[in-house]
Amino acid sequence: MIVSVCLARGALRMAAKKVIVKRLAAIHDLGSMDVLCTDKTGTITEARIQLAQHLDVLGRESEWVLLLAYLNSYFETGLRSPLDDAILRHDGALDIERWHKVDEVPFDFERRRVSVLVDDGRSRLLIVKGAFEDVLRLCTKYEPEGQDSLQSLDPRMRAHLRQNFDDFSRKGLRVLGIAWRSAPPDHVHAVVNDESELVFAGFAVFFDPPKASAAKAVQDLQGCGVTLKVVTGDNELVTQHVCTQLGLKVEGVLTGADIERLDDHALQGQVEQKTLFCRVNPVQKNRIILALKGRGRVVGFLGDGINDAPPLHSADVGLSVDSAVDVAKGAADLILLEQDLGVLYDGVLEGRRTLGNAMKYIMMGMSTNFGPMCSMVGASLILPFLPLLPMQVLLNNLLYDISVLPIPMDNVDADYLERPRKWDMAFVRNFMIAMGPALTGFDFLTFLVLLRVLHAHEVLFHTGWFVEQTVAQQLAIFVIRTRGNPLRTRLPHPWLIMTVLGVAAVSVVLPLLPVGTYLGFESPPPMFFAVLAVMMIAFLVVLEGLKRWFYRYFAVD
Repeated sequence: MIVSVCLARGALRMAAKKVIVKRLAAIHDLGSMDVLCTDKTGTITEARIQLAQHLDVLGRESEWVLLLAYLNSYFETGLRSPLDDAILRHDGALDIERWHKVDEVPFDFERRRVSVLVDDGRSRLLIVKGAFEDVLRLCTKYEPEGQDSLQSLDPRMRAHLRQNFDDFSRKGLRVLGIAWRSAPPDHVHAVVNDESELVFAGFAVFFDPPKASAAKAVQDLQGCGVTLKVVTGDNELVTQHVCTQLGLKVEGVLTGADIERLDDHALQGQVEQKTLFCRVNPVQKNRIILALKGRGRVVGFLGDGINDAPPLHSADVGLSVDSAVDVAKGAADLILLEQDLGVLYDGVLEGRRTLGNAMKYIMMGMSTNFGPMCSMVGASLILPFLPLLPMQVLLNNLLYDISVLPIPMDNVDADYLERPRKWDMAFVRNFMIAMGPALTGFDFLTFLVLLRVLHAHEVLFHTGWFVEQTVAQQLAIFVIRTRGNPLRTRLPHPWLIMTVLGVAAVSVVLPLLPVGTYLGFESPPPMFFAVLAVMMIAFLVVLEGLKRWFYRYFAVD
């Protein structure tokens, strides 16, 4: 219940920070995330793409190139990208009324282009728009002075066009190639094979500025131990330019063509050293995510398109945005209400805080129950009566459960938020084995005092051990809840202080009240409380020493 409440409270806090949680367990997965793979558009750029230029092969502004690009975007019915929207905002001076659509070859991620067959009553054209390299490869001619001046596309001109494309890319500008070919009037069906012997018309050049907030968010994520990798369909020159502006150090680039030549094992050997994955298709995105997971990384993936559904499913943490397509939002574990890495950074810290409180409770519960369990077994072997009555054991458990109810509201050490944390039950087991014997040792010391000093009979023994065990469990919470010195770290939440001290006080006072007789207790002599106070001080000192020893030699960080 406590763990579920921790996660639910974390979900509420994350909602206040504009992160909607669809799967509760994804909260601690987000806290464990050490690699974030994200697209470029809309995440580290503004996603307000503008058509900056429409140029012919000689670098001049061309209304003909704009018309071709506009007709292609206007008549296509498949996946419409932000680039299409940017083109369609430039319709003021274009005469498109006379054009109508005949057929189309929809966009796909293998061809990386879309073609439409259009007619204006005088001519029928196949217009192709797509990734510059793929469009240029299909062209055999170009038009230096307009539609009526076609020339053969020789190697010199191809090299010139590629140089222009590289120059645009180095400036961070995205480029689409625009091409066309004539079709006979009776040609009514467009097919992929029609995309050949094209005439290269020119470039559509787009500008998508980096987000003002992205540089700080990138720095914050890297500062808290999250490695950022950009996985995009854009070319590497554009992506490198944007990353340089944001201060994201590029340690290596892997293109879709490179990935295609690698098997899964070889890809695992490459993904750690690379920062950018460019010109990748949806299948390759998924392979990148699986390769990182194969390296033992906890991977988050931020995507918003239909093609992002497979990697969203494959990632440890699938992240999408409120403006994403329904398929992406359905596949995601968390939805960002703002397409901003700064929002995600806040979510990461909240995920670590939630994971910290859940782990804190489990470590408390297992260690403070392991010791008394061993004491119960040991005492049962040497005593002629039960060390505690069943009702008293249940009462002890009930009081402990009440005291830890505010754990989901507790503060977490600042250094716990500085790096990714994993749900590590082996660590909890080792902590339990290290801390449990302290409780067992003081339990047996209590047995010795009760039997040899106070000469306790059965009822007094039950009373003394119940009080000592309950108080020790409560005070242990203050030691175990933090890795540092409990007197110097952030104070526990006020509700946790009240419940812990309140339960400890109840366990001391209960045997003195009339109701205590119904629970099998009696009033202990004053000497017992004096001895108990000394023992609790010694217990806290020993427990703190054991904790520091454990974190020094057994903790992984």
